[in-house]
Amino acid sequence: QVQLVESGGGLVQAGGSLRLSCAASGGTFSDYAMGWFRQAPGKEREFVAGITWSGRTTLYADSVKGRFTISRDSAKNTVLLQMNSLNPEDAAVYRCAGRRGFIIGRSPGSYDYWGQGTQVTVSS
Repeated sequence: QVQLVESGGGLVQAGGSLRLSCAASGGTFSDYAMGWFRQAPGKEREFVAGITWSGRTTLYADSVKGRFTISRDSAKNTVLLQMNSLNPEDAAVYRCAGRRGFIIGRSPGSYDYWGQGTQVTVSS
């Protein structure tokens, strides 16, 4: 059974950085695409970034381009999200998601597996 476990959230001042980690287990991930989504109170879940397990293809939401970087460590079955220049609008619960296939989906419904999430809070 595939499990995704996030870590690395916390409280940071505006302009600061955080690195989120998603540890994947229970599957063979070489043919998976992985994504990060976030959801703030009262808002819909939104796509943040995605990556194919090979690492050859990445995709970002316009709101985070140039500030966030997604990567993966195949040896550790881990997907990372480096977040720089954080602002209060980035505050949300961030969740890792995985789907079989080589296409990075922007829709939450296209993902098969989800982690529980990690809270990111940005103080102004």
